[in-house]
Amino acid sequence: MHARPGLDVRIGPFLVNLRLGLREPLPLLQRMWHDYPLEPSAGIRDFHVSLDHNGWLRRWWRPQARFAVDGRSPFQPLAAAHHFPMLEWGLNWCVARRAHHLLMLHAAVLERGGRALVLPGAPGAGKSTLCTALAHRGWRLLSDEFALVCPQYGRLLPLPRPIPLKNASIGVIRDFAPEAEIGPAFSGTRKGTVAHVRPPSAAVARMDEPATPGWLVFPRWQAGAETRLEPLSRSDAFLLVASNAFNYELLGETGFITAARLVEHCGCHTLSYSNLDEAIARLGVLAEAAP
Repeated sequence: MHARPGLDVRIGPFLVNLRLGLREPLPLLQRMWHDYPLEPSAGIRDFHVSLDHNGWLRRWWRPQARFAVDGRSPFQPLAAAHHFPMLEWGLNWCVARRAHHLLMLHAAVLERGGRALVLPGAPGAGKSTLCTALAHRGWRLLSDEFALVCPQYGRLLPLPRPIPLKNASIGVIRDFAPEAEIGPAFSGTRKGTVAHVRPPSAAVARMDEPATPGWLVFPRWQAGAETRLEPLSRSDAFLLVASNAFNYELLGETGFITAARLVEHCGCHTLSYSNLDEAIARLGVLAEAAP
């Protein structure tokens, strides 16, 4: 990959023009992104992003990396050693700020049998750990970070990206799924120690295939907790969906109708767990019981 004039990379429904002024992320970027197709004769790009040195001095003295979209930096530079997490966080920012033709939930999404499992989760709920485990136990990864709901059709659009694991979750997944390809650990970031799991190649190959909503499950990891999958009323599920959306209020009536339709077409549950195998088994039974 060359920093100029940039590469047009298709990631789910978005076309990203990427320019790199830093050489350090190249090997990891090639490893984590190598399944994404390049579009040599692209038209309109959704995002023009760059990752570069933060000025001439910061190239040599306490090096810093600067993320920019359309030439402007939306947040402060980070230590250059945190280049890949910064790129991934920057792309999340782009999607959250600009994809308002979709209802966006902070949720993991996986598919089985054509139906989507939506896992909204606050930080610390174990969403990414459970998502990674499911993606390596027969579920197709659509996204770890965003549930992208199309208001017109109500379907969920795939956005398979590297899954960020934090702190103790890194070791949990190394033990649970040794076949998972996990990148280097970046310590001392604003989220602690972070390592990324490469999205399965099959998920990237099928990122043009949306999925029909099937289940809304609100997970909560608790140390030593018994695995409990319990029904949730649709009224409570609606409130939780709205509170986990990036742009529910911005979309107004469209957001309300889209969220209501999502809840109406899903089985709604809460999931408390501490054991990944048991949680995956319960979700598998849920999927198999679907008509």
